[in-house]
Amino acid sequence: MDILYLMIICSVSLAAVFLVIFIVSARKGQFEDDESPAVRILLDDEAKKTKEPAAADAGDGRKNDININGNTKV
Repeated sequence: MDILYLMIICSVSLAAVFLVIFIVSARKGQFEDDESPAVRILLDDEAKKTKEPAAADAGDGRKNDININGNTKV
């Protein structure tokens, strides 16, 4: 029965620590800007489309497709 009391005290204290960490981060503004990462990922795709490397050209007008594993499909 003593271990049950110890586990309850530990879990409540751990929850209090997480609550304090959350309050400190919220006051510092950690959770205020939630829209710019979504917009930033869209802007990165446009920048990559303009910089296509010439090495991806197969020489006969076709381009190589590269799998995730690094193997090429022709």
